[in-house]
Amino acid sequence: MTADNEAPLSRAQRKAELEARIEQQRVDILVAANRWHSASESIDSGWHALMRFKVPLYALGGVLMLGIGKNHSRLIRYGRRATASALMFNRLRRLLS
Repeated sequence: MTADNEAPLSRAQRKAELEARIEQQRVDILVAANRWHSASESIDSGWHALMRFKVPLYALGGVLMLGIGKNHSRLIRYGRRATASALMFNRLRRLLS
């Protein structure tokens, strides 16, 4: 605030300085929130698209679990296939980009 050789700031000057600092921090927070919102916009839109199909996905999952629940080895086999497919998809996506 002040150097050693300067006179101390008056109370009004110090108050104005602190208010200016607070106002700048508010502006910085608003800018950061706007950047965060624009950066997460694609994730949010994907999440909302997924939530539109929430009930049908639950129903489909229930039907699948009825068939798979009787034979656990099938569940493990399908899980391995799904994992391998997801990993292969990610590698292909990275390779082609």
